[in-house]
This record gives sequence, structure tokens and C-alpha cells, in this order.
Amino acid sequence: MAWRVLEHDARRWNVSIAAERRANSSQWTLVFSFRPVDAGRGSLWAAYPLTSSSKAALFAQAERLTDDALAAILAERLE
Repeated sequence: MAWRVLEHDARRWNVSIAAERRANSSQWTLVFSFRPVDAGRGSLWAAYPLTSSSKAALFAQAERLTDDALAAILAERLE
């Protein structure tokens, strides 16, 4: 299930969020998965420079990101 649906370059993308914690760290990092709605391309993963010791706080901060900010992250990964 998508967290958001985003339009970028005439394509629709399902955006999902996750939190990743590396070994020996107490901080969670926000990670986005971008999957095109149409077939033919795999998922793109992008770490976002947002960390927190709480996954809930991290996801709350992600909710405040605009679709334009997400589109910019996607565009960067597509280059």
C-alpha cells in the first residue's frame, strides 16, 4: 500500500516510507521507496537526511514533507 501517490514527468509513482537503523547506532534514518504505477521499471530507494531516535517521530516529520520535496528527491535519483 502506498503512503502517497506522486506525479513526476508524466508518470505516477507510489511512494512508501521506511526507517532504517544501522548497526551500533541508536538513530533511525528515513528512507523512501518510489515505485512506478505502470510496469516496466523497478523501485528506486532513497535515504533522506532526516534522523531520529524514535521511528514515530521520524514518520511524523515525514508527513510534513511536501509532494514537491518528494518529487525533487525522485528527480535526483532518476538522473
